[in-house]
Amino acid sequence: MAERSTKKSWVLIVEDDVYINKAYAAKFAHESIDVKFAMDGEEAIKTLRSSDSMPALVLLDLMLPKKNGFEVLKDIKSDPRSKSVSVIVLTNLGQETDAKKGVELGAAEYLVKADTKIDEIVKKVKGYLER
Repeated sequence: MAERSTKKSWVLIVEDDVYINKAYAAKFAHESIDVKFAMDGEEAIKTLRSSDSMPALVLLDLMLPKKNGFEVLKDIKSDPRSKSVSVIVLTNLGQETDAKKGVELGAAEYLVKADTKIDEIVKKVKGYLER
């Protein structure tokens, strides 16, 4: 089968909770949205650096092994190849200071997992993919 000349948009999900990833995988597959997963901050950066194309969006948890989400966000925004990628921070850190820091580092949005239904996340992701 021949390669298509247009690359399909995809989403990088950086989340260390296996159960949350299973829920995302099922929901995004149902919506025909291509996703890749990274279970820690280092894997996220490695995935971005080794990809032929940048994702349309990164869903980024903050409490991650090896490299936390704030460090990953700094890396994404300081790399010329990935700095224009939209990042939605999706975390359980609900402090205003954390949200402020996330936005200052370049996050497009800051969402608290406990306050955000998966359907809302999918709707937001679709909005970014349509841009």
